Amino acid sequence: MTKTNNMTKALLSTVVVALAIAVSFLSSCKKKDSTSTPVTTMTLYDSLGGTTMVADPYNPGQMVEAGRLGIRKVVDSTIFVIAGDTAINNYFTVLLAEVTGGNTTGFSALSKNLTDFFCVATGAKNFTYGGKNMTAAHDPAQNSRMNGKADNSDFDAFVTDLVAGAHKVGLSDVIIGRVVAVVGTLRSQVVQR
Repeated sequence: MTKTNNMTKALLSTVVVALAIAVSFLSSCKKKDSTSTPVTTMTLYDSLGGTTMVADPYNPGQMVEAGRLGIRKVVDSTIFVIAGDTAINNYFTVLLAEVTGGNTTGFSALSKNLTDFFCVATGAKNFTYGGKNMTAAHDPAQNSRMNGKADNSDFDAFVTDLVAGAHKVGLSDVIIGRVVAVVGTLRSQVVQR
């Protein structure tokens, strides 16, 4: 029985050595592909259209990055959803009074600032955000356009409105989930009571 065990061990050792040599040989024969490029991960901005230039429907004759246009559509749609949401629209009484009176200057400024912010937050390289930081933007002591400090339920209502606004412009649930994840990182800065 010892002789059989020794033969089995010797055979097993030979098989292992042969497999090791075969793997080594095959991996050394592998052709290197000099045309392959490194794998790059798409940013959320890329998923929203990226840097491809498209006609800007809001500014005839001008071009805009498809990613920026996609974000602006979500931002504007969400602002309109919030305007009709009695759970949180009381935070935007200044803006609502302006728009109701026919003055869209504040709406345009808010849309641009939020679009810039989300372009940068989702990975755009061609834009910068020059507005207030999120804590200052949501603090009425630092932003006279805000009517009160938000709590967690207000933030949750905003996220619900964001999802509704994103659905209205046709974003997929997967992309909406990624946008909501970005927004979720801001909770501690926005919620101040």
